[in-house]
Amino acid sequence: MEILHVSAECYPVAKVGGLGDVVGALPKYQCQLGSIAKVVMPAYRTPFFNKHEFDVVHQAGMWLGHQWYHFNVFKERTNVLGFDLYLVDIPGLLDTEGVYGYGNDTERFLAFQIAVLDWVNEWQDLPDVIHCHDHHTGLLPFLLSYAYKYARLKAVGTVITIHNAQYQGQFGWDKLYLIPSFDLWKSGLLEWGGAINPLAAAIKCAWRITTVSPSYMEELYEAANGLEGLISSERGKAVGILNGIDTRVWDPATDKMLTANYDITSYEEGKAANKKFLCEKFDFDPSLPLCSFIGRLVGEKGADLLPEIIGRSLHDWPGQMNFVVLGSGEPHVEWSLQQTRQYAGRNFNVYIGYNETLSHQIYAGSDFLLMPSRVEPCGLNQMYALRYGTVPIVRSIGGLKDTVIDFGDKGGAGIRFFHASVWDACHAAGRALELYHNEAMLRQVIQQGMSLDHSWDTSAQQYLEVYKAISS
Repeated sequence: MEILHVSAECYPVAKVGGLGDVVGALPKYQCQLGSIAKVVMPAYRTPFFNKHEFDVVHQAGMWLGHQWYHFNVFKERTNVLGFDLYLVDIPGLLDTEGVYGYGNDTERFLAFQIAVLDWVNEWQDLPDVIHCHDHHTGLLPFLLSYAYKYARLKAVGTVITIHNAQYQGQFGWDKLYLIPSFDLWKSGLLEWGGAINPLAAAIKCAWRITTVSPSYMEELYEAANGLEGLISSERGKAVGILNGIDTRVWDPATDKMLTANYDITSYEEGKAANKKFLCEKFDFDPSLPLCSFIGRLVGEKGADLLPEIIGRSLHDWPGQMNFVVLGSGEPHVEWSLQQTRQYAGRNFNVYIGYNETLSHQIYAGSDFLLMPSRVEPCGLNQMYALRYGTVPIVRSIGGLKDTVIDFGDKGGAGIRFFHASVWDACHAAGRALELYHNEAMLRQVIQQGMSLDHSWDTSAQQYLEVYKAISS
């Protein structure tokens, strides 16, 4: 079976969030299971692009509305990621250093999708499945079924994975002319909420819909940023499959980014060495429990609650805990966290920005990881934390609910709370403080977490079963 993953992100080529981690790992595990999995994504001018060598495998031109663009398809030479990686280069559109946030993102990702299909349309042997990821590739199922020039591709099965339904890629009907010609009687398949909605179009037109955890699939029937009714109507072709983590990249025993490596038998010494490094870097007392937050500083992650959670925790337990935050996002959240440093003294520090190496060190050196998310389709951070012997403190929602059992329950390896509120998160922090001082219980909880298997093996097989169901 041959699968072509189409995505805006793929770690380590370009990553903004969990989407990049998933697309960087899932195809590799599918290849190990005997399938042929490939990834195609935009050729952003990232460090990966500049450091690796590529062959040009396709050159052509395409119309985007009334504008003509030349495009190239590059293939990475060495198979360094464990699967074939293709990059679509469209000078003037995709040759950016960043992934998102440009005023012409609609045109950029629409052009990317057209270029991908123009290229696949030239293949002698077509893929069995095109696996689309989020709204940036959401028009592909519609185009495969209804665009005149892709009639040859109608038999190719399509899957859309919703990594985050909050972002849907809507744009106005004034840009309809940018979409390749199709029977205008089918325009309703593009529409939702009075606009062209790529994610809604994918939900309507894809052969199967998946989400990144079973609980998130259920939550979308009730809360999907306006798509609840649509997703409910397509329930028959929808399934939630829990994301995994790449256990070769995320392994404290071999992780080259750590100060000291360790496994389940040596975690006490290993984590102590990594914690010592962090405490020296951020001027913390290493004898105190260290609670961290890693991620985008946005409302859906509950990041706007962090300043008050940290402030109230340090007020209730003065001088008893340390907090560190790594991330970037909404300016007012960044500003609030910087202000929090002024009164928190040596018990809080923040690193504004993205730093992959530091994130690994924080997972290894922290005692607890806080995730007060309002929305969390799957979440990977809690699984990284468990593998690195760090106890996750999570709101019971989405994939967090599927992967973290409270230590008060049988088999528990984390701390759960139910409301995205300062009070509930602080109560959980208080439980963490008590757990930290109960050495026997803490040891049991850490060992339970490190022994869990959140690898991609099971999930990759579940995706293959979905593909087989639509390609047989």
